[in-house]
Amino acid sequence: MSIDESARIDPSAQIDEGVSIGPWCIIGPEVSIGAGTVIDSHVVIRSHTRIGKNNRIFQFSSVGEDPADKKFEGEEAWLEIGDDNIFREGVTLHRGTGVGGGVTRIGSDNLMMPYVHVAHDCIVGSHTVFANNVGISGHVQVDDWVILGGYAGVNQFLKIGAHAMIGGMTHISNDVPAYMIVSGRPATVRSINAIGMERRGYSKAAIAEVREAFKIIYKRNFSLQEAIDQLKVMAESCAELEVLVASLESSEKGIHR
Repeated sequence: MSIDESARIDPSAQIDEGVSIGPWCIIGPEVSIGAGTVIDSHVVIRSHTRIGKNNRIFQFSSVGEDPADKKFEGEEAWLEIGDDNIFREGVTLHRGTGVGGGVTRIGSDNLMMPYVHVAHDCIVGSHTVFANNVGISGHVQVDDWVILGGYAGVNQFLKIGAHAMIGGMTHISNDVPAYMIVSGRPATVRSINAIGMERRGYSKAAIAEVREAFKIIYKRNFSLQEAIDQLKVMAESCAELEVLVASLESSEKGIHR
């Protein structure tokens, strides 16, 4: 364990062996930090935060801060972070609220570039990339393997399905189904994230099925329920479509279409 003498650590914090904490960091109460995690200088981990193993938190990040929500009244609420994440300089990660479930949760193997903001009660999966200055509002769900381009913003209570890709400076105001590429102002669904699927080992046949599903949803003038009914039949022989169907059926705010 390596803790700079200028750091301030609350007595209740649990710091595993192999953790490195740099100069002028503040680690507050009810914080736990897993082995192999490196915290650079001038990082504040406010309180009620669980951090897994082998994370890297760069300078001037604010982690586990009180939620910026007028409904928050100081109740116990948490931030939970998995393993192998990289949070670059100036990232801000807020805890949950009592009315929102009490926890903000971030999975493993995520990259959050400088000045990303994850608001209260968000659920972020694993293997995501948030480029510079991305902001997701409260209660947003981001599934595995999602990529958000620089300065993209996501309204509260929305869902972004697995393997979706959001273009830079795009304002997301509805749910985004799995596998879709959305970009522009206003945000428009462009195509499927075929390159991302290829890089993750999807077969050509599976990609072709997802491409056909895109046409059913966006090109053939079906109602959303009619499109879902067709996709369910296709999913009987293509398991990859089950993820897409689930993201469509779970939408509460309506999808970008």
